Amino acid sequence: MADREPLIYPYTAFSFSVEIYPDGDSAPLVGAAFAECDGLEMTMDVKTIRQGGANDRAYRVAGPVNYGNVTLKRGMTSSYDLWKWFQRCVANPALRAEAEIVLTAPDGARAERARFQLQRCIPIKLKAPPLNAKDGQVAIEELQIAYEKFELGQIRESTK
Repeated sequence: MADREPLIYPYTAFSFSVEIYPDGDSAPLVGAAFAECDGLEMTMDVKTIRQGGANDRAYRVAGPVNYGNVTLKRGMTSSYDLWKWFQRCVANPALRAEAEIVLTAPDGARAERARFQLQRCIPIKLKAPPLNAKDGQVAIEELQIAYEKFELGQIRESTK
């Protein structure tokens, strides 16, 4: 029997952390874990160019890259760090942040699997939780962040 490559299993999506570093801060902004993260995406526009007399083909040329907005959701706590950051950005519209979404192993070892780096981030929406006395659910706040660049970053070695 021939030697086979080891199976490579896909990563799980439930074990991740979010690190947001506003301009001038060396410590991460967020003091709580997020339950959901969505919007890590980039799309490249494609331009179609037709040449006169060549009716059987069209040239496809890469255009600019567009980036999505990240939506983060977490249970609201007594830590108002996201609200303070949003207010700082309202007071100073030039303020930006770097953010990293880190996909970790599900076994609790916190070993990194992937690190997504977002550059020149700005909060664009901060939503208070809907309040309803009859449901008895956790109050979930939502933050949307726009970013100017998104790339897969260098995985850092575990500190444990």
